[in-house]
Amino acid sequence: MVAISQSNIIYPESDGKPMADNTKQFRWIVVIEQNLDWLFADNANVFIAGNLLWYPVEGTNTICQAPDVMAVFGRPKGDRGSYQQWREENIVPQVVFEILSPGNKQTEMNQKLVFYDRYGVEEYYIYDPNKNDLSGWLRSNNRLDVIDAIENWVSPRLGIRFDLCGEELQIFRPDGERFASYIEIAQRMQQAEQRARDAEQRAARLAERLREMGIDPEAME
Repeated sequence: MVAISQSNIIYPESDGKPMADNTKQFRWIVVIEQNLDWLFADNANVFIAGNLLWYPVEGTNTICQAPDVMAVFGRPKGDRGSYQQWREENIVPQVVFEILSPGNKQTEMNQKLVFYDRYGVEEYYIYDPNKNDLSGWLRSNNRLDVIDAIENWVSPRLGIRFDLCGEELQIFRPDGERFASYIEIAQRMQQAEQRARDAEQRAARLAERLREMGIDPEAME
C-alpha cells in the first residue's frame, strides 16, 4: 500500500450542504457575518467568515465543520477556500455562531457542540429565529459550559450584547448601535445623503436672500 502524503491530501471547499434552508436563516447568517465584519473592519487581524469549512487537524479531511459564522482573532483578513488551522498559526476560531432551521436535527447539533468543545472554541452561540431562542456556551476550565443568564449577555471576545426582549433577537455593538441589515444600512445612508442635500439647499437659499439684502455671505464666514 502506498502511503498518502499529507501534502497530497485534498481538503474540499464545500461539504455539499446548502448555506441555509430558508430565507430567515440566510438573513440572520448574513446580518451577523456582515455586521461583525463591519465591527472589526479597522482591525486587520480579525478574520470573519460565513459558511467556511474549518479543518482543525492536518492530514485528515473528514474532521471538519462549516460554522454559519466564525470569528478568528489573530489572523489576517482575506479570501480563503477553507480554514486550515495548521496554516493559520494553529489559531482556533474563538467565536462560532449557528442559526437553526427546521431541518437541523438534535443529533446534528449535539455533534457540532462536541466538535466545537473538542477543538477549542471559546464562545459558541445558537440562535433559533423561529422561536426567538438563543443559547450560548463559554469556555471555562478547558470545556464549554452553558451560559445560564443569556439575556443581555455581552460576548467577552466580541463585545456585542444580545437582547431577546422583542419579537426577535437584537444584537448591539459596543457603542450601542444595533446590528442592521443591508437594506437598513442603505436606507440610513440615503436618508443621511438627503439630509445633506436639504442642508445645502437651505444654505444656498439663505445665501441668495443675503445677497438680495446687499450682504455678501462669504464675507460673513
